[in-house]
Amino acid sequence: MKQSPSLKVILNGLWKDQPIFSMVLGICSSLAVSNKVENAIAMGAGVTFALIGTAVLIAALRKLIPGRVRMIAYMIIIATFVIVVDRVLKAMFPDISRAIGPYVGLIITNCILMGRAEAFYVSNGVGLSLLDAIFNGLGYTYTLVLVSVIRELLGFGTILGLQVMPLSFNKWVIMAMAPGAFFVVALFIWVTRTLAKMDPDKQGGGM
Repeated sequence: MKQSPSLKVILNGLWKDQPIFSMVLGICSSLAVSNKVENAIAMGAGVTFALIGTAVLIAALRKLIPGRVRMIAYMIIIATFVIVVDRVLKAMFPDISRAIGPYVGLIITNCILMGRAEAFYVSNGVGLSLLDAIFNGLGYTYTLVLVSVIRELLGFGTILGLQVMPLSFNKWVIMAMAPGAFFVVALFIWVTRTLAKMDPDKQGGGM
């Protein structure tokens, strides 16, 4: 069955071309800020906001941006929205800003934003680009949240700062560190790619 362009964009963002598990983009932030759920939600919201703003501007101005300065234009547009995210976090969520602040600036060079800008926004209208940004942002965010739930639960015994595991629980310190992030992300990539191979559409069984 032939999919509509909108449905294809939604499915690609959430599953088929999911930024981290499928495309392995934005992997640095998934390792750096996913030790706590609140940090993952904040980073996911920031990236989604930057994606939406970038998508709308680039799609709207795509015919006016000269090819020779395309990448520079992307960087300036993305940086503008990242600065907004950074200022909002500092003003409204200072604790989270202190925890993930150094990594917020790296959104500017996040491969998800640059990749979507070059691969999709510059070639499509505002409507589809906005849809692509929303669902790629959601795909990125739920990835971070899934990883952070496991890491915070095992590494700190909490979820969103609330004690979930018994006080006698022997915390897995490695889960609060980078090696724990590598392990959890690698496990998710293995599971999702195994499931993708079972997709009948990719095996020629789809209509």
